[in-house]
Amino acid sequence: MNPKVTFVVPCYKLAHLLPDCINSILSQSFGDFEILIMDDCSPDNTPEVAASFRDPRVIHVRNEPNLGHLSNYNKGIGLARGKYVWLISADDYLRSPKVLERYVELLDAHPKVGYVFCPGVKVRGGQEVNALDYSFHGDRDCIFNGLKFLSKFVRQNTIVAASGCVRKECYEKVSLFPLDMPWGGDWYLWAIFAFSYDVGYLAEPMVCYREHELSMTNKLMKEDVAHCSIEDIAMPWIFKRKAEEAGYTQLLRDCLDSAANEYGRRIAARRYRAAAATMTFDQFEESLCRNTAKEPERDRIRGKVYAFVADEYYWQGESALARKYYTQALRKAPWSPTIWAKFLLLASGSIGTNLRRSRAKLLR
Repeated sequence: MNPKVTFVVPCYKLAHLLPDCINSILSQSFGDFEILIMDDCSPDNTPEVAASFRDPRVIHVRNEPNLGHLSNYNKGIGLARGKYVWLISADDYLRSPKVLERYVELLDAHPKVGYVFCPGVKVRGGQEVNALDYSFHGDRDCIFNGLKFLSKFVRQNTIVAASGCVRKECYEKVSLFPLDMPWGGDWYLWAIFAFSYDVGYLAEPMVCYREHELSMTNKLMKEDVAHCSIEDIAMPWIFKRKAEEAGYTQLLRDCLDSAANEYGRRIAARRYRAAAATMTFDQFEESLCRNTAKEPERDRIRGKVYAFVADEYYWQGESALARKYYTQALRKAPWSPTIWAKFLLLASGSIGTNLRRSRAKLLR
C-alpha cells in the first residue's frame, strides 16, 4: 500500500547536514510516509550517509549524471507514491514532531486545499536565530481562499520553501517546477496552485530554514544575481496574464502594483539583495513596454515607480529631486490621493516632514 506522504529531500554537497533533516522527519508522530533522498550525483559522502539510516521508509535515489536542482525536484515528485508531497532540502529540517500530523489532518479534512504551510525559523551556525517575519500570515490557523491569498502573495513570495506540503494532484494537474525558473520556481508554483486551490496555513513556526554558504539561495545569487532580479520582475507579469485570462480584474491590478514595486525597488534603492543596481529608467521603460501594450497599465506602473523613487529621495533629504519625481508621478497618476498627499506634505516643509515621520513611526 502506498504511503500517505512522500518527503522529497534534494541533496547536493549537503551530506554533513542530511542527518538533521532525515532524523527530524523520522521523529514525526505521524509515521505513514516515505523519504526519497534525491542525491544529485553529489561528490561528497551522501550515499554513505543515506545508507546509515536503518529505516525502510528511507530510499536513496542517485542521479547519474547531475540533473540540476529543478530537474532533480521534478524527478523526485514523479517518483513520489504519496498523496501529499513535501519537498524539503537536506539543509533544512522540521522543528516540531507534530507538524506532519497537523498538516495531514488539515489536508484530509479540506480536499479543496492544494497545499499547507507554516512560518519558518532561520538557523545560522547551527543555532535558531529568529522567526522569519515575512513568512507569518497571521497568528491563527486558517484556510485562505486561493484568490484572496493571491492578492497579497503576488507582491512577494512569503512562503518558506521547506514549509510547504502539496497535494500531489497539484503537480500532476497544474504544473511541475518550470525548468526556466531556477530562482523563482517555488514562488511561481505557490501562486499558480492558488489560482485553482485554497491554501492552508498553520500559525506555529514548525520548520527551520538554514542560512549558510552552500544553500541554493546563496549559490544562485553568486552565480547570476542579474537573472534572479529578472525572474523577480517577470513573476508579477506572469501572474497578471493568468489573472487576465481568468477575468480576475482586481487581481490583475494587484499584479500591476506588484510589478511597480519590483521596478521601484531596483531603480530607487540602487540595490538588489545586497548586489549592485540592475535597472535604469531606460531599462525600466523597455521592460514595461515589452510586457504590456496598454497605455493605462503603463501609466499606472510609471506613476507608482516615480512615486517610489520620490519617496527614496524624500527620506534622503533631497527635496528638489523628490519634488521632481512626485510631479512626474502625478502626471501619470493624477487620480492617486496618496501621491497628492505626499506632494502636498513635501510642499508644506518641516510641518509635512514631521507628519510623515510620525505616521511612519506609527506604521512601524
